[in-house]
Amino acid sequence: MIGLVVAFLLTALLYAAAGFGGGSTYNALLVLGGVDYRAVTVIALVSNILVVTVGSLTFARGGHVHWSRIWPLFAASVPMAWLGGRLEVAEIVFVGVLAVALLASGLLMLWRPAAGDPVEPRRASWTEALIGGGLGFVAGVTGIGGGIYLAPVLHLLRWGGAKAIAGTCAVFILANSVAGLAGQFSKSDDFDRADALLAHWPLFPAVVVGGAFGALLGSRLLPARLVSALTALLILYVAVRLGLRFVDLQG
Repeated sequence: MIGLVVAFLLTALLYAAAGFGGGSTYNALLVLGGVDYRAVTVIALVSNILVVTVGSLTFARGGHVHWSRIWPLFAASVPMAWLGGRLEVAEIVFVGVLAVALLASGLLMLWRPAAGDPVEPRRASWTEALIGGGLGFVAGVTGIGGGIYLAPVLHLLRWGGAKAIAGTCAVFILANSVAGLAGQFSKSDDFDRADALLAHWPLFPAVVVGGAFGALLGSRLLPARLVSALTALLILYVAVRLGLRFVDLQG
């Protein structure tokens, strides 16, 4: 447990500094640590919620969350995250999907489109709903918030400025994590998810501390690109480890 606590603290620190929650890597660490895969997503989602709640409030208070523009994202992503969280998947499927999701996450973090010219805010459209629905479903299945996919897509579409995108992603992660967690607890199997959370309670204060320090580092001390690169390398390393775990499960 001590090793997981330290790993969760460092993960929360890195992700919070980059503006994310860390759900994808929490999942991977738990799988590689031998935790029952049915408990993995609920632990990761609660950790995610703890890390991004403060970030969401900070961005909202700073005026960087434009509710009139982002509502289509949530109109589709929240129910799809709940649906994805309800799905009962085999361990081999879960590990395989998570490995692919992490690989995509790491590559997307390493590659981000150039800022370009200032972006004029556009009206909300159903393009956001389609994007949100797809990402929300993947988020629910794999126990993540989905913001790590959303940010590069919004940058590519030149959807808004950097702070507006960061604020949108923070709220997106929070909403999908809550919806995905609700989906997990509404499953009809006999696994006690509440007991699993209580058994791993030391992980939660660790992510709160790591997230607080990470937000401080990211906002004041470390260059954002450096933090993103370090986080991406960590994600890619864990993705490879999960890929090997997937191969073992097939054997």
